[in-house]
Parts: sequence; structure tokens; C-alpha cells
Amino acid sequence: MIVAVALVLQVVAAVALTPVLIGVMRQVRTRLEGRQGPGIGQPWRDVRKLLAKEPLQADGSSWVLWLAPALLVISSLVVVALIPMITTASLAPTPPDLFVVVSFLLIGTVALALLGVESGTAFGGMGSSRHMMIAALVEPTVLISVYALSIPAGSSSLASIIASRQDAVASVMSPAGLLAIVALFVVVLAECGRLPVDNPSTHLELTMVHEAMILESAGRDLAWLELGSWLRLTALLGLVVNLAVPWGIAPDAAPLALLIGLLAFSAKLIAAGAAIAAVEVFLAKIRLFRVPELLAGSFVMAFLAVTASYLVA
Repeated sequence: MIVAVALVLQVVAAVALTPVLIGVMRQVRTRLEGRQGPGIGQPWRDVRKLLAKEPLQADGSSWVLWLAPALLVISSLVVVALIPMITTASLAPTPPDLFVVVSFLLIGTVALALLGVESGTAFGGMGSSRHMMIAALVEPTVLISVYALSIPAGSSSLASIIASRQDAVASVMSPAGLLAIVALFVVVLAECGRLPVDNPSTHLELTMVHEAMILESAGRDLAWLELGSWLRLTALLGLVVNLAVPWGIAPDAAPLALLIGLLAFSAKLIAAGAAIAAVEVFLAKIRLFRVPELLAGSFVMAFLAVTASYLVA
């Protein structure tokens, strides 16, 4: 019973924190650009407004247009449940294994790509093509970078990896650990459509990736797409901050430990989001044909992290 309550708490907390994270990132960016900004609560208001509207679909469109948003949200919620955010205790009936998490991430990635193609517009197909190209370069790096961190732990379970980094402080600052964290951070930015790979605040057709795929969506469908994409950012960024700064996460499902873990995770997540938004103000989107070079560099860092882990071990 306690484990079930902890699992529900983690999912509910992630859903509640996600719009706050997006609101903080937007507000930090607007403030640094000298603008007032709509406020931290604007993402919540946007989702609530969209949920009250009927989705619009073109005549002749297939079931993909309504199934893709549902798949994205469901896969994102499963990833949120699997990744250890507030405790390293095993919460989900499915083990929080690295390969299971990446598989569910891939479901959401494919759903988004199918949505862009099904829209029937040139921009949707272009966005889907770019999206899958980036995903093909991102997924191997995610696997290898976390695998490098799993070598000292002796397990591919994310909970075991984080727990081992809590116990071995030296591993946090080791060369292998730093290389793996940097590589994982770069691919998380690419996977979630952040600068310098994609600009989440643009609607310029020649540059957008994520926005091109959801351009024809409206109403409840658009709300689910936005919420699902935001949840992926919360899950992946939460994984990075817990791997980089593993302290504060609860070792078990005791109520007091869960409360401390929730507060620590919220602080780390919001701080990381604010830092990303602040850095994005000074970045420009790189050209599409330079994206493989950036992601190839992150792959090399992840590979070096694996090599260093074996040499140290």
C-alpha cells in the first residue's frame, strides 16, 4: 500500500510540477530579454483552455490524429512512473530499467512523428523527418551514457545507479561520471526540443521541428501533445539532476523521506530549468546539418565515459 501511494505521489507531483517548470523557464527567459512575461502559471491556463475546446480534424484524416496524443501522454506518464524522482525504492510493477525507459520514450517519439506525417502538410512531414533524424542520434547516446554510470553500480536499474552514486561520492566527480552526465544533458536538450537544437518559442517554418509536427492540432489534442512533451522534459531533466546531484532522494517509501525527496527533487528540477532558460537567452539555434555533429560529439563523450568506467573498475 505504501509503495502504491508513493508511486501515485510521484506521478501526481510530476504532473503538477511540469507546468511550473515550463512557466519558470519561460518567465526567466522573458525577464532576461527585458520583457514582462505572462507569469509562471500561464502553461496551466493554456492547458486548461485547450482542454475545454473541441479538437478539429480534417476530412479524410485517420485514427492516428487522435491516437498519437493519447500515446504520447500515456508513454510520458509511464516514463515519469519508472524514473526514480523522489525515491530509489522500486515503485512501479515494471522495474525502472534503462532499456524499459528508453523503449517507452521511443513510443512517444514515433507517435509524434506519425502525427506530423498524418497531418498531410509539407511542414508536418518535414518536422517528422527532422524529429526522427534527431531521435536516431539521441537514443544510442542515452543508452551508452547511462550504461557508463551503470558499470560501477553493476546494474542497469536506474534506482540502483542513483543509490550507488549516493553512497560513492567520488563517483559523482569522476571523469567517467562527468563525461556521461554532460553527454546525457546534451541529448536531453535535443530530445526535448531545446536550444541549440530546436527553438521552442518559434513558429518559423524553416527552423521548427516540434512545432511543425503539432501545427495542425487543436483543442484537446493540442493540450495532450503539449502536456506529453512537457512531461518528457520533466522526466529526462529529472533523471539528469538526480544522476548529477543524487542527494536528497529518499532511500525508501517512508512518508517523511518521501516528503524530503519531493522537496529536494522540486528544488533541483526548477533550478536546472531556470539555468537552462538563462543560458538559452545567449544561444542561437544551430543549422540543421550541424545537429549531427553536436550529437556525435555527445556520443563520443558517452563512449569515452564507458571506456573510463571500465579502466577505473
